[in-house]
Amino acid sequence: MSLTFHWFLPTNGDSRHVVGGGHGTPATESGRDRPPTVAYLSQIARAAEDLGFVGALTPTGAWCEDAWLTTAMVSQNTERLKFLVAFRPGFVSPTLAAQMASTFQRQSGGRLLLNVVTGGESHEQRAYGDFLDKDARYRRTGEFLQIVRGLWEGKTVDLRGEHLQVEDAKLARVPDPVPEVYFGGSSPIAGEVAAKHVDVYLTWGEPPAAVAEKIAWIRALADKEGRSVRFGIRLHVITRDTSEQAWAEANRLLDGFDPEAVKTIQAGLARSESEGQQRMLALHDGGSRDRLEIHPNLWAGIGLVRGGAGTALVGSHGEVAERIKEYHALGVDEFVLSGYPHLEEAYWFGEGVLPRLQAQGLWQHPYGQQAAPSAQVPFAAAGGPR
Repeated sequence: MSLTFHWFLPTNGDSRHVVGGGHGTPATESGRDRPPTVAYLSQIARAAEDLGFVGALTPTGAWCEDAWLTTAMVSQNTERLKFLVAFRPGFVSPTLAAQMASTFQRQSGGRLLLNVVTGGESHEQRAYGDFLDKDARYRRTGEFLQIVRGLWEGKTVDLRGEHLQVEDAKLARVPDPVPEVYFGGSSPIAGEVAAKHVDVYLTWGEPPAAVAEKIAWIRALADKEGRSVRFGIRLHVITRDTSEQAWAEANRLLDGFDPEAVKTIQAGLARSESEGQQRMLALHDGGSRDRLEIHPNLWAGIGLVRGGAGTALVGSHGEVAERIKEYHALGVDEFVLSGYPHLEEAYWFGEGVLPRLQAQGLWQHPYGQQAAPSAQVPFAAAGGPR
């Protein structure tokens, strides 16, 4: 199977520095360097499309722009890129969500993927009017996906669940193709939902041994349900022509972290109910600079100021390609990547790493093109916006 790569649309703002935020923490000031306008996000999306990324993830939460509306607008400025839209099932009725997805598929030419985010922070959920506890939210997600999948199959759905009820629900037009469902979660009940309902299970970038354990866990649960699940990983990337250049860039980003901001953000993230977020926090061990490389070329520095995905692959293009192969050997077929700034870093990865993977027969351009030739200076770095 050819590896699949997705990029990221920074709807919370972009910068030459790390933009913090997520999991109940606000975006940092550097997010204002490049506001998340439709024009700028479309520039990133078009670059990702040209380079060979299949899709682009958009986040969800109070710290960023709405994913549905933003991607609907950006889709009009692209031709083939898919949009991995993050959404929280407790905020929209399942019938309406199924209808929205169906409309998106028709209007975009079948370019919607769905990233189901149950929501790990009760205080943020309450701001949206959702007062269920974490386990109840996951049970509701299971009911939500049961309804939505039934509607997408053209069925008339009646359900009286613990949290959701629909009667005589039916779509006038089903989506074609049916959007694939992506989902992540590290708690036991999250595993149950994944095994029963999702197409791709996503994990944040933990060391390979931890990722292998997660894959084995989800596979065993899916086997019991008579299902198979694909696996993806969410990582940042800092890839350069040499290892020294890449680590110099990582250190430059690290030097830009305000110590007081790090303390404040870490204190906020420490209160997170998300098991995945707590696993991220454990990786950087309090933030000592000399303990941030937690596996060869896997750097936990991003997690000092950003909630959610907090690790990056750092190294030469060849080293980053080797780490991708290491995760692929465990069973990871999809990689959801990002980097600061997102426009330039897409070129570094697309021109530096993808040709190496293509030469080894591990990746092919989704549109039948050759990967962009490696360049000493990416096009975006030479002529992109400040």
